[in-house]
Amino acid sequence: MSTSGRGSMLAQPLRPPSAGRAVALAGLFVLGAVVALAGTLVQAAWFPGGLLLALAGAAGLFLGGAYALRSRAGAVAPVAGWIVAVMLLTAGRPEGDFMFGAGAGSYLFLLGGMAVAVICATLGPGRQPDGSPARLGK
Repeated sequence: MSTSGRGSMLAQPLRPPSAGRAVALAGLFVLGAVVALAGTLVQAAWFPGGLLLALAGAAGLFLGGAYALRSRAGAVAPVAGWIVAVMLLTAGRPEGDFMFGAGAGSYLFLLGGMAVAVICATLGPGRQPDGSPARLGK
């Protein structure tokens, strides 16, 4: 039983994020979209090195967001921005313009970016209950 009287972290109701945290999450969402656009251009320009650079940039943003906000939401926000931007960039336009070619590099960028997103969201720090670092209930 918890000594603080608040109960388990899992049993508490969800609280909306504070204003500063909401702004940080929105900023990470926009940054994820910018990294997706830059990665799209870089991976096509310099194939082997550009692909690695684009995926490393995405991984740095995803994991950096998780550690900056000390929660997995910090990784999910830029991942969501990255995915929305990539999906919009893969859609062809009526004029026939497109950002992604049909080459292996484009598919590696899409699938590799999704794999990096899952890895970074999993490795990001989860929420920890408030209180002392000793065992809960003591």
